[in-house]
Amino acid sequence: MSDSLADKISDSELEVMKLLWQAEDALPVTEIREALQRSRGWEATTVKTLVSRLVSKGVIAQEKRNVFYYSPRITEQEYNAWATGNLIRRLYNGSAKDLVAALVHSEGLSRRDLEELQAMFHVED
Repeated sequence: MSDSLADKISDSELEVMKLLWQAEDALPVTEIREALQRSRGWEATTVKTLVSRLVSKGVIAQEKRNVFYYSPRITEQEYNAWATGNLIRRLYNGSAKDLVAALVHSEGLSRRDLEELQAMFHVED
């Protein structure tokens, strides 16, 4: 995924992406609209605009059946990897170690989190 493309996904558009990632198959815009009206209270025109923007950006595919169906063209894992890398580059000058240190010092990691990380990186001699 290119940095510029993923960078253009707004928080609102990300809500549409999350819905599509959770779906087992492509969704018609009516299902997308109804789900986001229930969960976010968004108007139909807002949802339609967000979907159109994501199609234009190339991150969701549009398929004509009886009506248009939409599916993600990037996986949630791909997006999360990009977002994490972008966060580390922007806030910590590319240092993942500095990110972890900030989490530890801000009490963003529990004792259990720290133990799991330690076990994950434990190397046998």
